[in-house]
Amino acid sequence: MKPLLEKLNIKDVNSGGCTGPDNWIDDPAGNEIVSYNPTTGEPIAKVRQVGDKAYDQILKKSEESFKNWRMIPAPKRGEVVRDLGQALREVKEPLGELVTLEMGKIKAEGMGEVQEMIDICDFATGLSRQLYGLTMHSERPGHRMYEQWHPLGPIAIITAFNFPVAVWAWNSAIAGVCGDTMIWKPSSEAVLTAVAVQHIVNKVSADHNLEGIFNLLIGPGRSVGDKLIHDPRIKLVSFTGSTKMGHRVAEATAKRFASTILELGGNNAIIVAEDANIDMAVRAILFGAVGTAGQRCTSTRRIIMHKSIAKDLTRRLIDAYKQVSIGDPMKDDILMGPLVTEAAVEDMMAALDLVKKQGGEVLYGGNRLTKIGTQFVEPTIVKMPQQTDIVREETFAPILYLLEFETVDEAIEIHNDVPQGLSSAIFTTNLLTAETFLSHRGSDCGIANVNIGTSGAEIGGAFGGEKDTGGGRESGSDAWKGYMRRQTNTINWSTNLPLAQGIKFGD
Repeated sequence: MKPLLEKLNIKDVNSGGCTGPDNWIDDPAGNEIVSYNPTTGEPIAKVRQVGDKAYDQILKKSEESFKNWRMIPAPKRGEVVRDLGQALREVKEPLGELVTLEMGKIKAEGMGEVQEMIDICDFATGLSRQLYGLTMHSERPGHRMYEQWHPLGPIAIITAFNFPVAVWAWNSAIAGVCGDTMIWKPSSEAVLTAVAVQHIVNKVSADHNLEGIFNLLIGPGRSVGDKLIHDPRIKLVSFTGSTKMGHRVAEATAKRFASTILELGGNNAIIVAEDANIDMAVRAILFGAVGTAGQRCTSTRRIIMHKSIAKDLTRRLIDAYKQVSIGDPMKDDILMGPLVTEAAVEDMMAALDLVKKQGGEVLYGGNRLTKIGTQFVEPTIVKMPQQTDIVREETFAPILYLLEFETVDEAIEIHNDVPQGLSSAIFTTNLLTAETFLSHRGSDCGIANVNIGTSGAEIGGAFGGEKDTGGGRESGSDAWKGYMRRQTNTINWSTNLPLAQGIKFGD
């Protein structure tokens, strides 16, 4: 553990509050939180959370820094984010390993998460010269109309355990070039990776003589998180987590007319048509369902397969699952690590109890692997006669439900008949079937793919979903607009004062 921290230039991990270089806040009023290794259950490090005094200190610094940061030209802000990307390149391996150590995803996925951070920094650097507004023709002679975009102010970024660093980067890199200042509240299950990233950010900030732009605030959701979503100084809350908590965030921010970016639950399905390339489908399903031990918001949870191929596909999936190596995610030959907490294991077992009560049949897996560790389970395949209540729920665990269909319309109906609407996919070699899935009467998700799986989105496209997924969009495309406010401007360069719509008012 110590050599890993040394590679990341971390000498002290005690403080959970920071506003920049040399501004770690040691708050005696904050309680300690312990970071545990989900593979072994052993403690990794202790971090002191922030109390009320430190909270206000961080918010005040963020407000003060915003006044200067917003006046720096966006391309210059982009240079800061570019340097952050370079700093991440230099520590990609140790930071990826730390993600694996603290969260439990395999090393390849830990490295991939850091690569996402690097990629979004590259994207945001280019974006800093492309924060475009439209120009419009005025109906009044001698007038010009256009729109421009301004920074919002301090924003809160509340992230989940499953992507402990990448989701922060999606938000902070984009918000940074937009001119906002950021307060990051990481998951309590992944505080050490947050501290590590803050150390990296501090080095970049020092090189640019900045402070109060990228701020860290570690604390429990019921206190610190709740304060953030109610705080009038916070102009935007970007929240990644459960739909239940998303409702609380939406209600609190709506009362004070603040903005939100909500990335909530997913219940992602792949439709496998009768003409699908089965070999490709099996590979996509395996990664989507087993990757990160089924703890991605984009994890594949439902397979809707044509009856004519159901028997063959089921057999192939079972054979593939039998080859999944489970164990210490730090080892190169492992494909699936532990669940993040013992409570997550209990949730999975409770879901499987309901599966049996609702007519489901476990075809493979479904057991704890206590010989490896208390948080290890078998990835599980379940055959369901129909889409029951438990199938419509999101269980954050490696449970894959198999359902059958006869017509494409029936498959789409089953697909859309869940509260969530994040990611979706179809495997087919029929152009008409593919286009139907992508049409207005097809998938109702924010992401819809053809002949690739539900997981592993690229940063260039806007990421997010509909319905109970919250409607938020992060990362690429024009998601940057969520971090700014729009302003319409009209300039009269004539010596007359005509009114719009031809209105005459007085002489």
